[in-house]
Amino acid sequence: MSTDDVAGQRKGSGNNKAADGPECAAEAENGSRKRPEIEVREMEVDDIAAVFHLGERVFTAEKTPTLYRTWDEYEVVSMFNSDADYCLVAEMEGKIVGFALGDVVAKRKSAWKYGYLTWLVTDPDYQRLGIASKLFNLFADKMTEEGVRIFMIDTEADNLPALAFFRAKGFGNPQQHIYMTYNPAASEQQKDRKRTVRGRKNGNDHRHNE
Repeated sequence: MSTDDVAGQRKGSGNNKAADGPECAAEAENGSRKRPEIEVREMEVDDIAAVFHLGERVFTAEKTPTLYRTWDEYEVVSMFNSDADYCLVAEMEGKIVGFALGDVVAKRKSAWKYGYLTWLVTDPDYQRLGIASKLFNLFADKMTEEGVRIFMIDTEADNLPALAFFRAKGFGNPQQHIYMTYNPAASEQQKDRKRTVRGRKNGNDHRHNE
């Protein structure tokens, strides 16, 4: 996840840059700086491409390999099609500068509903403008209206800005996740090497016994 001071969720990012241009974009007549207006609204079909490309820019293989592997066009389209009410974007001067994607999880035989904030991203060039907070607040309002009792998020254990952000929003009870990967091709190559070594060893043993 990636937020203002935060860097990358769901699956964190590491872009923690201050915004120079946007903060200086508008000035009042008396010379004092004025922040540009940020609109947070429900995501629309026409926003899908912009949301995907923003995530693609934030989640890179070098900085966030786990998020890089899980972020793709299908992720955005799938979440929009399944729960469009909980897909939000932040827009400033006609540009998408952040988004929040989530859904509601209802358990059978349980009256409780769980809200899951899957992705929270702020454009690295527009951080420290309160965009993440605006997105989260609207997301929380929508979840509350739906009757959600517990909100859940996940982020990488070393993503300290994200952890600080969510603690400030009232999240607690952090539990560390362990991510493991499996590469079938590499596994087969390793098995082939072991077979080769075993075969050579057996051949040498056979010659020694002659």
